[in-house]
Amino acid sequence: MSLEVLKGNLMAMDERIMNVRPHVDQKNTAANIRRILAESKIVEEYKNHRVQDALSLRCIPQLHGAVKKGLKDSLKTIEVELNSAVDNPLLFSEGDDGVALMGCNADGAYVGIAADIIAIAMTNLMKMSERRIDRLVNRHVSELPPFLNISPGLNNGLMIPQYSAAGIVGEMRLYCHPATIDNVSTCANQEDYVSMGYNAALKAYECVYLAKYILAIELLFACQAQDFYKDLKSSPATKKVHDLIREKVPFIENDQNTHPYIEFIAKLVKNGKIINTVEDQIGKLDF
Repeated sequence: MSLEVLKGNLMAMDERIMNVRPHVDQKNTAANIRRILAESKIVEEYKNHRVQDALSLRCIPQLHGAVKKGLKDSLKTIEVELNSAVDNPLLFSEGDDGVALMGCNADGAYVGIAADIIAIAMTNLMKMSERRIDRLVNRHVSELPPFLNISPGLNNGLMIPQYSAAGIVGEMRLYCHPATIDNVSTCANQEDYVSMGYNAALKAYECVYLAKYILAIELLFACQAQDFYKDLKSSPATKKVHDLIREKVPFIENDQNTHPYIEFIAKLVKNGKIINTVEDQIGKLDF
């Protein structure tokens, strides 16, 4: 939606570009965007508007693809861990009796490193989202009303939610220092190395929790921006998402508390309703 309302160029999503750097998640991301923006009169009208877009638009397949790969790799690791024996000692049958083997399957490095990757991946995704949010309210690059404000003068438009997104990204960055590189010896130096996997998992949880609010703000802004294109139709897929959000979130004409709207959209993100709405329109997306 941001790419569409910021007059983005689909040239950067060309399949030929993806084929010469054949990361599957990059290629799938570009294909998803082409399908989502199919039949957009806005895209068609502005297809030669710029030679190339800013990186927060042009690099969506590359960064989003890298993030998806990081999350998929981490998920595989966590699934193995969830189906593993991680006690110490471990008891095995041996003849008529058994044997207790001392080892260290209890070590949390696998989950910890996977969780550190999740935190880094999610924060990278959100730093790009926040830059698109900023572009949407910056008239010098959006070519839309300043702060998407239809009633200037005594109104700030959507200035403040962008502050919130910037602040949340700042908080997420604090969670991105890898926990697993830290070490404190315990157990009278018997445990002279520890994985710090638990701390990494907590950080990953916090990053995923916060991310939905940045995405909600981007969707709030993109819907507001789409409504300024009165003479050009958006794509059927983005229009469906727009209409879903408009069930509870009005076009904002005067300054008001946007927190309930952000919470509503964040819930749609969390429960998968945004993706389901798109897939109802264009079919299954490639993830």
